[in-house]
Amino acid sequence: MTDLPERLYRAAAVRELERRAEQHAGVNAVELMERAGGAAFQALRRHWSGARRPLIVCGGGNNGGDGYIVARLAREQGMEPHVLALGQVDTLPPAASTAARKFRDAGGRIRSFPDPLPGDADVIVDALLGTGLTRVVEGDFALAIGKINEAGLPVLSLDVPSGLNADTGAILGCATCADATITFLGLKPGLFTGEGPDCAGALEFATLGIDSELAEGIDVAAVRVGYNPASFPLPRRARAAHKGKFGHVLVVGGDTGFAGAPLLAGEAAARVGAGLVTLATRPGHAGLQVAARPELMAAGIEQPMHLDPLLRRASVIAIGPGLGLSQWSSLLLSRVFESKLPLVVDADALTLLARDAVQRPDWVLTPHPGEAARLLGCTVGEIQQDRIAAAQALQSRYGGTVVLKGCGTLVARGNAPTAVCTDGNPGMASGGMGDVLTGVIAGLMAQGLDPGGAALAGVCLHSAAADRAAADGERGLLAGDLMPWLRRLANPER
Repeated sequence: MTDLPERLYRAAAVRELERRAEQHAGVNAVELMERAGGAAFQALRRHWSGARRPLIVCGGGNNGGDGYIVARLAREQGMEPHVLALGQVDTLPPAASTAARKFRDAGGRIRSFPDPLPGDADVIVDALLGTGLTRVVEGDFALAIGKINEAGLPVLSLDVPSGLNADTGAILGCATCADATITFLGLKPGLFTGEGPDCAGALEFATLGIDSELAEGIDVAAVRVGYNPASFPLPRRARAAHKGKFGHVLVVGGDTGFAGAPLLAGEAAARVGAGLVTLATRPGHAGLQVAARPELMAAGIEQPMHLDPLLRRASVIAIGPGLGLSQWSSLLLSRVFESKLPLVVDADALTLLARDAVQRPDWVLTPHPGEAARLLGCTVGEIQQDRIAAAQALQSRYGGTVVLKGCGTLVARGNAPTAVCTDGNPGMASGGMGDVLTGVIAGLMAQGLDPGGAALAGVCLHSAAADRAAADGERGLLAGDLMPWLRRLANPER
């Protein structure tokens, strides 16, 4: 067992790694399966040391073979495993067939589904469907997954939860809801985005003794990222520093009735260290915003031309929080797009952008799945079916850097590997969180980070702040609760 690595590989890439292991490291399929089954059994013991009667549900492929090895090892340790098989045992692939035969030779009994789940089982091992699944789960497999989920027992999934697309994190009809998953050889991107984290539970990784050098040259689907104080990209400040050295963020937004969104973005930019922040908003909001946070400046904007003096002083623009979809909104967006300043584009500005697509190299777009669907002219379901592909398609169409928000937020930066942020929590599903992220990214850009670097650092900083703030509970977490944590985490040298 090892700590989780950074690189994520699609299922086809892991199969290539298996081929290389056999060709270059002399580890045949039977030995590799023995190692996987042994690692899975050890994971079972770690998580449920008191379990005596595990139920191992085996499919008709190599994932099922891993399950038969778990069953055999459990029996050798004096446990009383139950094995339930889907499909014909005599048609298993060669390595899985060997594993099933060894279990039977050791005195094990294999029952066929749809026999009922045994009433005395104390844990379930899901060895039904592996990484090769690409179509909707139906028939007995769907029925078995339903029974596993309804059993009320802890579940360990092998490699990926059955029914989960290993490449995308999409559920293919139905999927096992595991308490823990042990995955082998290479981490799969579907475990970290979309529905994957909910299905997988606690995640473990086993290299199976295969040297990581064998993976050189194999395509990487994505990389895992998270907040790391040791690699935070902003240096300690000089004693002689002044506010003019840390940039000026202009936040454009706040149509009638939406004064709070630009205020949240502006405060977030200031909390991560921007030297100056100005809000460009409806005249009726400006005074209220300054009263709420007097460290910010606010200017009432009636006509697009009124932005011009603000644009001359700004170093980066964040546009979209509370911008609305009115004529005022469209005119301000057009004026901002005429400028040569780097941009962070969010919320309503993305909806307006979808109507008249343009491409720029120096901006960061931060859509949630609904906005992403509008930008690509598809449905939210299509976005969620393959979030990594969607993020890459957005970046290809619009340029710059794209942050696709959601469970396992993605950062697509052109030629760099797509990044998956593994921090964050469900408490972030509340109003204003996206506005805070916009401000964080803009504040980091104002201090000199390039758009891609600011997006990557900003996503990690934002998610880590939310995790710290959620210590008092995820339910009821407000966007404003992140502010003190943003300040602390933006100063890792403290």
